[in-house]
Amino acid sequence: MINRITHLDQELALIIRGSYRNDGIEFFTPGTYSQQIGYMNRPAGHVIPPHVHNPVPREVHFTKEVLFIRSGRVRVDFYSDAQDYLESTILEAGDVILLALGGHGFEMLEPTEIIEVKQGPYAGDADKTRFSGIAASQVRIVK
Repeated sequence: MINRITHLDQELALIIRGSYRNDGIEFFTPGTYSQQIGYMNRPAGHVIPPHVHNPVPREVHFTKEVLFIRSGRVRVDFYSDAQDYLESTILEAGDVILLALGGHGFEMLEPTEIIEVKQGPYAGDADKTRFSGIAASQVRIVK
């Protein structure tokens, strides 16, 4: 299953649930995203020819993150660019999320392992603006 979290016609996040299955290759992001995320399901013997990637100048304006949930459960809270709380969802082992726009926060609901991939080089404190999140009593879980 694929979930898209949107606000004002902008995609904040794309979630590929661990249960998602399909044949072939499918990319879920538009070509304009600074990170592309796709899914491949290939049979034994399928060959991807050897290749190298050419240097291509790119300009990145926002940090997009991809999180792979290896184990555990985590609540993701989504915020607008204006830092207004929107909604939350639960990620479980096997889920993958691309955080594209807006703000986000996390609460581990049990011990959780996450692998994170994002653009570099890391800009230190200039990379993000921290703000106060919502109270647990205000959380709205969307599946």
